[in-house]
Amino acid sequence: MAVTYSQPEAHPRVNMTDQISISDLHLRAIIGVNSDERRARQDILVNIVLHTDTHAAAQSDDIKDAVNYRTITKSVMDLVEKSESYLVEHLAENISRLCLKDSRVSRVLVSVEKPTALRFTSSVGVTIERSQADI
Repeated sequence: MAVTYSQPEAHPRVNMTDQISISDLHLRAIIGVNSDERRARQDILVNIVLHTDTHAAAQSDDIKDAVNYRTITKSVMDLVEKSESYLVEHLAENISRLCLKDSRVSRVLVSVEKPTALRFTSSVGVTIERSQADI
């Protein structure tokens, strides 16, 4: 009985993604369920991690091949500043959908915090993770 062995690929492509971080984006929005929270804008802290493959941009050194974090940040700022969500969960979901509009972003991690939500805490918030399959 002859045994045959197949040769492994020289350099198998591992399915991995790189990360682009947008950290501590300080914004203001109407957010909350209480009447006093609906009257004036509150401080909101947003953190975003975009999962994408940066190989093309790294090779070409051309912004056309990159997920443009400046464009995404400006869009997030516009969305948050105009939003009037009741829940941080809702705002985080809307931010994740906006980030996933760029099909090169495979997954996104979004954190939305309200620094003044509760006494004796530095912040209260939610972190969600969404992928292209979720939109």
